[in-house]
Order: sequence, then structure tokens, then C-alpha cells
Amino acid sequence: MTKYTSKTKLEVRARQLLKDRGVKIDDIAELVYYLQSKYHTDLTMDKCRFNVNRVLTKREVQNAVITGIELDVLAEKKLLSEPLQETIKIDEGLYGIDEVIALSIVNVYGSIGLTNFGYIDKQKPGILEKLNDKSSGEIHTFLDDIVGAIAAAASSRLAHGDAENEHEELDG
Repeated sequence: MTKYTSKTKLEVRARQLLKDRGVKIDDIAELVYYLQSKYHTDLTMDKCRFNVNRVLTKREVQNAVITGIELDVLAEKKLLSEPLQETIKIDEGLYGIDEVIALSIVNVYGSIGLTNFGYIDKQKPGILEKLNDKSSGEIHTFLDDIVGAIAAAASSRLAHGDAENEHEELDG
């Protein structure tokens, strides 16, 4: 039986794909900090990193990461049929499937993630600005939303954790 603390092949692959596409855990943790620092005066990058890493242990998240990145890579290699190839290449605004995959990540930690995701998707801070730059020739139609969703989910996890801690203090 596999130990709960060991990473599954799925998690290892999802993390590797993020790394291969130029996304570091710290990049996502910085987005969490961006979203949550004004609500948590004691927030540290270590806490942000911890929550990102916890989100990445979820199978739904791993599946979304792998699926989205694989579609981006196929589009870069021009291996998709038209009109899907062009739609993903230009990140067509009405396509929406990239956001649907991202929402599968956001929903893991409740509805608060939806507002976090919407906000960060519009603002495009940090790594999201880089991923949205079309001048590199790389296609990140899915990846930018996935990274934003991981940050939103980690922010939600952080908020839920603080709410649980407050509840414990009231009960104690």
C-alpha cells in the first residue's frame, strides 16, 4: 500500500509539467500572497507555499494540470485539428473551456475560490502576466487559468484554515 505522504505518479507528473512550462511553486505562492496579504497580517511566503503544495496533492487538481498543459503543448506543436487549433492558439475569448477546467480546481475548496479566481484572472499579476504574453510563441491558453485557479484554491484553503482556527479558539 502506498504511503499517504508519498507523491503519486500523477502528482509528480503534474508538478513536472508546471516546472517544464516555467511555473515554480513560488510563482503561485506569490499569487496567493497577492490575494491574501491584506486579510492576513501574519501571512508569510512559507504559508502560501504550504497551501499551494496542499492544493497540488488533490487528484482533481493534478488531472486538470495535466490535461490543460497537454492541450497547450499539442497546440504549440500544431497537432490539433481546425478550428480548435486556432481557437487555442489565439486564446479566443469566447472559448471558455480553459476556464471550465480551471473551475474544477477552484471548486475543490468552496465558492470563495470563485471570487478569488475571477479577481486574479482579471488582474493578471506576477507569473500570469508572463503566461499571457503571446509574443514568446508559447501557448498558455490553459496554463494561465490553471495557475490562477491553483492560487485561488490555495487562498481559499488558507481562508478556510483561518476560519477553522477561529472556530477552535471560540470552542476552546
